[in-house]
Amino acid sequence: QVHGRTVAIASAGAGDAWIQPQADAVISDDPSVALVVRVADCAPILIGDRRLGAVAALHAGWRSTLQRIAEAAVGALTETYGSRPDDLVVAIGPSLGSCCGEMGEEVVEAFRDAGHDERSIARWFLRQPAGRPHFDLWRANREQLESAGVPSRSIHVSGLCTRSHPDVFH
Repeated sequence: QVHGRTVAIASAGAGDAWIQPQADAVISDDPSVALVVRVADCAPILIGDRRLGAVAALHAGWRSTLQRIAEAAVGALTETYGSRPDDLVVAIGPSLGSCCGEMGEEVVEAFRDAGHDERSIARWFLRQPAGRPHFDLWRANREQLESAGVPSRSIHVSGLCTRSHPDVFH
């Protein structure tokens, strides 16, 4: 996992030829393959195609979100297996919430430099009076999934901040 937007394809047919990729998302339509991502404060995102059975697992921190990893995964499911965004169901798991996602101004600038529009940036970076911006990782990924065509009703966010619940996480 490299905090990027690369999507790897996993299948049992790879056998010994499987080389662990440098990627933050993995997709498969092979029911004998288990997909795994590891996270701490980054968001684990699981995507399933109700019609075809194809799945994706994503590691979405601010850097991957900046690079639109969720959109890349939906695109890879569509191109590789013929998934339709309307058929996808998504779970965004526990991660750093906006309550604790304090970022520097350089992160906001990085989103601008990556071509994210000002309205999105204003929604994703919450401003406290005289404080640093707080990044809403859940909202940013939800909106990017919606932008890729996944219906809002099919996107489920756990809403659990990993830093706010140290008794449960870490």
